[in-house]
Amino acid sequence: MKKSIIPAVVILILSLIIAVGSQTFLGACVHDDGSFGACHWACRAILGEGGLLAVLALMALALKRERAGLFIAMIPASALGLLTPGTLIALCKMPTMRCRMLTQPATMILFGAALLAALVGWLMSRRGEK
Repeated sequence: MKKSIIPAVVILILSLIIAVGSQTFLGACVHDDGSFGACHWACRAILGEGGLLAVLALMALALKRERAGLFIAMIPASALGLLTPGTLIALCKMPTMRCRMLTQPATMILFGAALLAALVGWLMSRRGEK
């Protein structure tokens, strides 16, 4: 296995955890009456961003010549995921709610790791071009 695909594999795994987790174990709480708050929409956006990263990672695995450009595309996609919960989309006001205690920190850690992996992948793929 070539070293330059390792960051793409890492991003693929992280993005699948993000996408699935945003709707399951990392998702926002559901109220007793079945309603949901703004954090529900943050989790939906996180699902889309995780899916986008997964597609980009799959493309980076399949397309060797375009790998550097795909890693460049993963950088702002990961940064957008970092900003979504709490900054771009509001979360619940109470700091003890599930979205503030679990969803926001977990997604920020996962998107931060994906951002670092994308930077490493871009640097590794640039070295391979020279």
